[in-house]
Amino acid sequence: MVRVKPFAALRPPKDIVTQVAAPPYDVLNSEEAKRMAGEKSLLHITKPEIDFDPILPDHDPAVYEKAVENFQAWQRHGWLVRDAKPCYYVYAQTMGSRTQYGLVLCAHTDDYASGIIKKHELTRKDKEDDRMVHVRIQNANIEPVFFSYKDNAELNAIVAAAAAKPSEFRFTDENGFGHELWVIDDDAVIARITELFTGEVDAFYVADGHHRTAAAARVGAEKRAHNPAHTGNEEYNFFMAVCFPESQLKIIDYNRVVKDLNGMDADTLLARLAEDFTVEEKGTEVYHPCALHNFSMYLGGKWYSLSAKPGRYDDSDPIGVLDVTILSGLVLDKLLGIKDLRTDKRIDFVGGIRGLEELSRRVDSGEMAVAFALYPVSMKQLIDIADSGRIMPPKTTWFEPKLRSGLAIHTLD
Repeated sequence: MVRVKPFAALRPPKDIVTQVAAPPYDVLNSEEAKRMAGEKSLLHITKPEIDFDPILPDHDPAVYEKAVENFQAWQRHGWLVRDAKPCYYVYAQTMGSRTQYGLVLCAHTDDYASGIIKKHELTRKDKEDDRMVHVRIQNANIEPVFFSYKDNAELNAIVAAAAAKPSEFRFTDENGFGHELWVIDDDAVIARITELFTGEVDAFYVADGHHRTAAAARVGAEKRAHNPAHTGNEEYNFFMAVCFPESQLKIIDYNRVVKDLNGMDADTLLARLAEDFTVEEKGTEVYHPCALHNFSMYLGGKWYSLSAKPGRYDDSDPIGVLDVTILSGLVLDKLLGIKDLRTDKRIDFVGGIRGLEELSRRVDSGEMAVAFALYPVSMKQLIDIADSGRIMPPKTTWFEPKLRSGLAIHTLD
């Protein structure tokens, strides 16, 4: 079972929350962040390279020093204020007609080490190292990680009851997504939430934030090694997460664009695709994949439906049955010569939030030669793979909305 605890968050006062709250550090480049950041924006803490002119590389020692300076200044100015007692928080996100409700809490680093917090992606050491430096120098989890867990009826009821009360704040961000927060400070409710997680929830699943999760666990292990009186209950053993029940989450498509046809012309590629797919021309109107193992392709100004033929995939293998695996094996590798999705410069990835029109735009511009759209992975597939201890191929899942940073911060002391 998972181990959780409430925490006394550093939070912006409600009258300036929209000025402080910011997109996650990894969805903006430095130039975009510099243009977006107002005086109080958390981006000055999560992307402090923007405070230099010209912008410094984000690994420069001066950038890390600036991050610490800004974090301290935000507290000094009263732009981040600590709650009086440890609490749980309900965080709701709305995209269109769908709202998902998560609990903001602290998870335990031992659960990551033991595999109770389950991952589905590999991490890169350089990105882990960078996030680890930020956690270490700030002695805080500035941004939360994004977890899911299997539905628990009583936890769902507790969250619903909290969300029926007036919230601390509610706002709409620059993308039109809604964000709302409630504080759970009743001692009896806090105790029951802790009991339910530790008694009935058997695992957390990392949805987004693999590098931040790994970095938090590494900082906890580092602090443990330097504390001869370590008990396992110290604040540094815990890190901040927003945890959503599985039923409320929806994964959207994560698509591919490729720069060239590996020496083929369009007719040759279509003929080769017909060996493993039923290929249907769909015309100039955008075509969306309609089911698992059905793909859409944009090539030469036209959309095509590609349906993988029986026998070309293994439904008994949780990795082999994934559409990203099928596309990688039968098209990207076999036909287009792309062996490594992580390193090959001929391929790029486009989150489904941008729409399939972004795929046709990049091909029509001449930047890319062909685009492929995939049917989204399900939460059940993600959980089955994480439970099996296996890893999804790169760029498989895209969650939206992204967690807003700056709504709550967890300090390690």
